[in-house]
Amino acid sequence: MHEATLTIGQLADRSGVAPSALRYYERLGLIRAARTGGNQRRYARTELRRVAFVRISQQVGVSLDEIREALDSLPAGRTPTPDDWAALSRAWRDRLDERIRLLGKLRDDLDGCIGCGCLSLQRCTLYNPGDSLAAEGPGARLVLPRD
Repeated sequence: MHEATLTIGQLADRSGVAPSALRYYERLGLIRAARTGGNQRRYARTELRRVAFVRISQQVGVSLDEIREALDSLPAGRTPTPDDWAALSRAWRDRLDERIRLLGKLRDDLDGCIGCGCLSLQRCTLYNPGDSLAAEGPGARLVLPRD
């Protein structure tokens, strides 16, 4: 194979992502590998940028399905450029802002619980006496936005 390609071990070392995760990313269509005559994977060096894109996107809370859709939207499976990243991140901005808002609310609400140890149910913002919120549906109704 061409010297500019990487084995799965080399890609794992360079990217910091386990080989099992790289095989999973490949199965999902997030990255691509060519095969040698002996059926060994060989990755173009540009796959390093795709792996970095996947990891960064995951770290900000974007699902693998959304990442795949974003990568599939690029011309001919191109590796994301800085302009691509800017456009994709703009599309994700509202959802990320909502996530930040929820995390801030969770942090602020839990701060009171940590301080009192949930011994003062009169002041607890998460207290739900008699499970009165069950009628509103599943989930943490006092933390997550209500439908």
